[in-house]
Amino acid sequence: MTVLPDKYTHNSLCRLVLLFLFLATFGISAQNRNPAYEKYITRYSQIAVDHMREYRIPASITLAQGLLESGAGMSDLAIRSNNHFGIKCHRGWEGPKVFAPDDGPNDCFRKYRSVEDSYRDHSEFLSNGARYRSLFNLQITDYKGWARGLQTTGYATDRAYANKLIKLIEDYELYRFDDKNYRKNDSKSRSSELAEHPEWKHQPYKTHGLVYVIAIEGDTFESIAKEFGFKTKDLLKYNEVPENFPLSEGDIVYFEKKKSKADKPYFEHVVQIGESMYSISQKYGIRVSSLYKLNKKNYEYVPTEGDVLKLR
Repeated sequence: MTVLPDKYTHNSLCRLVLLFLFLATFGISAQNRNPAYEKYITRYSQIAVDHMREYRIPASITLAQGLLESGAGMSDLAIRSNNHFGIKCHRGWEGPKVFAPDDGPNDCFRKYRSVEDSYRDHSEFLSNGARYRSLFNLQITDYKGWARGLQTTGYATDRAYANKLIKLIEDYELYRFDDKNYRKNDSKSRSSELAEHPEWKHQPYKTHGLVYVIAIEGDTFESIAKEFGFKTKDLLKYNEVPENFPLSEGDIVYFEKKKSKADKPYFEHVVQIGESMYSISQKYGIRVSSLYKLNKKNYEYVPTEGDVLKLR
């Protein structure tokens, strides 16, 4: 069922939003973080950035895969073989090998002399693999598209693989390592078009009883706040995100605090590939904490494709 948003003028928007100036309950950055994960990120982020510039793979994706596949470098496979990305031997691999249970009882995995060699092989594995070729048409900052693509092209059999990567990237703000100045095909970006047309304004809408706008390429919370006369910190609170959280084209940006439950008739949501608890909360205008509470889930929960979540 599609809900058509009510349109508001700029002045109506400002009058309405002034009635709702109160704080959101918490932001993603307020969540507890695993010190071992933070240490791993500090240690390997520069390698991920260097490889992003050389191979055009988002550093956020490389780090998230390394964290997930190696357990922040603490898995048996990582310790025994420096394999941080779970890459199996496959046909044509002539290097050292180790064997461990995975899809089968004794699967063959690649073994490396160093973690750096594992990172290099991961980048070459993706950039040289025909099945991953379409991912390189995505923007370097489109970590959600990359995460979905890695799952659908078969990098892993876990049905929650993309969602786990996205959760890691957003929880640990790994997107900060991606090159925001890169634009595929060197084409003129939407942000440059906006600079040439200063008269352009976002169209405010209202749905789920909340006023919002739809982000386009090149938007930031700061630019949207400036356009509508808001403080950036207020928009960050309303949308439950930390400073410098990246906006993608099509993202919803709310101008007021989200609700504790969805409006009728939205009772349930079936999780799709590439969705996180945060993206679902934005879709229905629900606070993230409320979505976890409604479904009796703790913060470690990762929604898996096909899961049914309560919305009210």
